[in-house]
Amino acid sequence: MQNNTSGIYHTPYFDPTVDELETLKQLEMGRAISVPEALRHHLSGRLYERGYITKNAGGDLAITDSGRALIRRQDA
Repeated sequence: MQNNTSGIYHTPYFDPTVDELETLKQLEMGRAISVPEALRHHLSGRLYERGYITKNAGGDLAITDSGRALIRRQDA
């Protein structure tokens, strides 16, 4: 079993759900999603844990370069 520094096990392959992909696409288009809003909509923590989203200086969620690459791989 492989662990990262946070002690959470991650499978070698990440298969995002339709909702996770939709969230990434919304963030890429510039839609601001606050942490409370994400919690209300049950946004998956997997995106944050795997580095596909991060918090910006204002505390909102933002897509990372890894998140953009994930969208490109899924659209291909």
